[in-house]
Amino acid sequence: MRLDRFNPDNIRVTQGGSRFPGGGGGKIGCGALVIVLIGMFVFGVDPQQMLGTIDSVQQQEPGQGAPAQPGQPQSAAQICGQNEYALEACNALSSLNQTWEQPFKQANIAFEQPELHFYNGTDRSGCGAAQSAMGPFYCPADQGIYIDTSFYDELDQKLGAKGDFARYYVVAHEYGHHVQHLLGLDAKVRRAQQQNPSQANALQVRMELQADCYAGVWAGKNRNRIEPGDMEEGMTAASAIGDDTLMKNAGQRVSPESFTHGSSAQRMKWLKRGLDSGNEDACDTFSDV
Repeated sequence: MRLDRFNPDNIRVTQGGSRFPGGGGGKIGCGALVIVLIGMFVFGVDPQQMLGTIDSVQQQEPGQGAPAQPGQPQSAAQICGQNEYALEACNALSSLNQTWEQPFKQANIAFEQPELHFYNGTDRSGCGAAQSAMGPFYCPADQGIYIDTSFYDELDQKLGAKGDFARYYVVAHEYGHHVQHLLGLDAKVRRAQQQNPSQANALQVRMELQADCYAGVWAGKNRNRIEPGDMEEGMTAASAIGDDTLMKNAGQRVSPESFTHGSSAQRMKWLKRGLDSGNEDACDTFSDV
């Protein structure tokens, strides 16, 4: 996908540290990418234990985690230029900001850019601890997208999701959770999960599939920048990180009641719907899954 180089004056980006006291379990907030599950398979964490952690974290209200720790002061140009993956993510962030600001303005809804936060190994977010094994995630408490770019090597080498569009999909999905946050949808879902715990996972799946659709909408709205092979890269990535595929690859029994992000078929379906339509109104996963 051909993206313009980011404007350092028009993005919010920070660099975290590689060390912080404590570590511990990762409280990732509502809306972590299913690649959270990748961490448990790639790094050997017990899937059932991690799924339980995810479920408990989904109930967390913004602000309950530890405050984010600032990194060393650096310019956006320095942070985004640290490696190719960071540059790609910053270019994607800039494009996502420009793309999503327009429908918010048209709907007369306040828009605020998220902050892209790079870290190495371990760090803290507004939702608590951040660890590489979690994969990229969005924290609603500080409106931050958290990425350890070494994850992309795992995405490529261990999951077979290759190409720049697969990486753009990761950022765009997390940005989709930011869109949900600005619309107040994440808070509504948290309340519904608390009121009906037996439906917590099913509601979370709908949230994740909508974020997939929003990722596709971004690409669909920038169709003139899509290159041959991009859509195939996106579908491959969506398939690779479906709950059922991850469970099978880990030698686990496929347990739909434990899904938190959706099956491979569902993820591909909603990403494609967004791509084909380029219209956020096509992403109502709460009435049609």
